Amino acid sequence: MIRNVLFVMCDQLRWDHLSCAGHPHLQTPNIDALAKRGIRFPNAFVQSGICGPSRMSFYTGRYVSSHGSTHNRVPLSVGEVTLGWHLRESGRTLALAGKTHVLPDAHGMRRLELDGQNDLSTLLKEGWFRLVDRHDGHHGEPDSAYADWLRSKGYASRDPWTDFVIAVDGPDGKPLSGWKMRNACYPARVAEAHSETAYTTDRAIEFLERQGDDPFVLHLSYVKPHWPYIAPAPYHAMYGPEHCLPVKRHEAERGPGAHPMVRAWQDEEVAQSFQQDVAIETVRPTYQGLIRQVDDHLGRVWATLETLGRWQDTLVIFTADHGDYLGDHWLGEKELFHDCVQRVPMLVYDPTVAADATRGTADPRLVEAVDVVPTILDALGLDPASHVVEGRSLVPALRGVAARSQGAAGAARDAPGEASEDWRDCAISELDWTFRGARRRLGYPTGQHMAWMVRTDRWKYIHWTGGLRPQLFDLVQDPDEFHDLGDDRTLVGVRDAMRHRLLQWFTRLKSRTTITWAEAEQRTDSHKKAGVFLGEW
Repeated sequence: MIRNVLFVMCDQLRWDHLSCAGHPHLQTPNIDALAKRGIRFPNAFVQSGICGPSRMSFYTGRYVSSHGSTHNRVPLSVGEVTLGWHLRESGRTLALAGKTHVLPDAHGMRRLELDGQNDLSTLLKEGWFRLVDRHDGHHGEPDSAYADWLRSKGYASRDPWTDFVIAVDGPDGKPLSGWKMRNACYPARVAEAHSETAYTTDRAIEFLERQGDDPFVLHLSYVKPHWPYIAPAPYHAMYGPEHCLPVKRHEAERGPGAHPMVRAWQDEEVAQSFQQDVAIETVRPTYQGLIRQVDDHLGRVWATLETLGRWQDTLVIFTADHGDYLGDHWLGEKELFHDCVQRVPMLVYDPTVAADATRGTADPRLVEAVDVVPTILDALGLDPASHVVEGRSLVPALRGVAARSQGAAGAARDAPGEASEDWRDCAISELDWTFRGARRRLGYPTGQHMAWMVRTDRWKYIHWTGGLRPQLFDLVQDPDEFHDLGDDRTLVGVRDAMRHRLLQWFTRLKSRTTITWAEAEQRTDSHKKAGVFLGEW
């Protein structure tokens, strides 16, 4: 029986930077151990390549077009229902240790007169998370619990995060800023035991130990290996350029036939930096060190679960909110639709006997970030909230139910297995490019500027607003996504079919969220019961 949930997320962790995913040099033994206990989904995709909207899809089980938090600067509406509320309905609490990127909907809170300091307003501001400790790790938070804790450890500063956690001592002993990527090769000025990863793990372990036999749902959310790319010793020097994956980039991607939006992103400062080999050779080793540090601390979490006997009744999910370019495709950071950004690790451990047959396996079906909420609700035996949640539970997959792919026309194709269920045959991701400088450089006014990715096993299609041509990649012939076929005249039929998939997906989004399906059924053709006799002769 599943009584508890541990939902672990890394920030900006690429799918291919785990040893269980085939990385030849970066060893992640504790994440690998979780894969052996459960299932690894190698074809998992996020709903956005940006922290905020991706996480809001993880936390609501809804696509970006449905929940409306389209960018880091766009708060989730106060009216959206999150995992924390679903759990509250059953008397449970969703605890947080780490990052959420939740922004309060100030306009909505004010409209509802919930901008005071009461319990409800606090929960709404935090997206229905009960805070064990929150640390988003993007800038100095001088009044945060982490900053206070650092000062108690002797880091005397108004902003110890900026001055110690992401700062380094240069070769001459002088402090240098971790915002300058050239300094990623030096160790952080903070001791490893006082780093963000260690601190967040400490708070999570303390929470687990306090629970006793009380059931829990904990979101353990690490801020690493997200920038600034600064690691404490010894992780800063654990890998060298020779231990990193080859950079994936091709001259065709920045030639005259390249898509104008891709070229505009390549002109961003972070991309210009990552187009230098020296930047790649400096940052990638430290990025790998940060991942190894997370893995080592997850070993502490696994040991705590073992000591407390919680492996017997706890569902464990491990994933990331998106990946990182790290110089691939002549780009840095994230946002666009290449697999190194959109594809993420997804490992799930189910403690029940029903999952024994699938342990240590890899399930190739397409899964998405929106699947986490329905998986948790299903595992705990709670109301699936089908009128709101748009993802699909992975519990049948964990327990050996094979997938049946649902085609665009509605026809299902059976896959081998004792039982089957309809499953998606494409993954969707979205981008709001209103907030990028690229929009201004291309001369577009502020407004509704969106792009959508539709990805199948064979094709990746990207639809851009603003009159821009689409993009198309043949993932069989061109798995590295170097050659954009968006204007290839021989593939008009393929683009039309993929555009039709996008239309089908749009028509299935769930916009009626204020009543359940049972209530909708009860209200169907019920006008006479309400005393309305319209149309009688």
